[in-house]
Amino acid sequence: MIWLLDALLAGWLLSAMSGPLGSFIVWRRMAYFGDTLAHSALLGITLGFLLDVQLDVAIILCAVFVALLLASLQRQHLIPSDTLLGLMAHTTLAAGLVTLSLVDNVRIDINAYLFGDLLAVNREDLITMAIGAAIVLAALAKIWRGLLAVTVSEELAQVEGYPVARLRLLFMVLLAVVIAGAMKLVGVLLITALLIIPAAAVRPFSQSPGQMAGFATVMSMIAVAVGLGLSYQFDTPAGPSIVLASALFFVLSQSAYRLVGGR
Repeated sequence: MIWLLDALLAGWLLSAMSGPLGSFIVWRRMAYFGDTLAHSALLGITLGFLLDVQLDVAIILCAVFVALLLASLQRQHLIPSDTLLGLMAHTTLAAGLVTLSLVDNVRIDINAYLFGDLLAVNREDLITMAIGAAIVLAALAKIWRGLLAVTVSEELAQVEGYPVARLRLLFMVLLAVVIAGAMKLVGVLLITALLIIPAAAVRPFSQSPGQMAGFATVMSMIAVAVGLGLSYQFDTPAGPSIVLASALFFVLSQSAYRLVGGR
């Protein structure tokens, strides 16, 4: 049962990061943006193998590069944002899969990266995730007020003296770090769901940004525990089970909000 406890702790560390960051994704309506970064992570894996670079570093660098490229293309207004995000998401995913198939002497379980393998987490992974979570949360706490100002209005934030471009870049980097850490747990195809669903579920019940981030973190942790329990009981994949548990809580939260008539 130690392996199950390790998986639970890893999921909770991910929840501690994904709760606050997912709240900003929901506030800024960046769901497709996060999805595009998640898909680009597979291309980062391929580049890591090709260039003999540590995979986490390669994933982060690739995700940041794609984020900067997207920001540059969006400023040109040549293609609608939703079309551009869809194009980049599927192109980077396909490029990663095709390039990976061309790499000689590399045999990996692609399903582990697409859908995750939370139950394979070991103590070394836990230590790495704990350090990453501490760095991400410390950085997020430092730029919290600036990010809130930018989320409300980038123009007003700039007038008030906040470094808008730098804050946007730091947010992208933090998101890339979380995606890199989450790949082994829930996989490329499920990362965005874990970032978005808990935050969306608690939004109607939150009266402040800090409260929403806290509620999202707690709900994500509960979903991890319930999902792992279902996975253990019914022998189902851990990552998808966690996402389905999150989706169930979302449905219940929306039903509860409608039942009380909203605010």
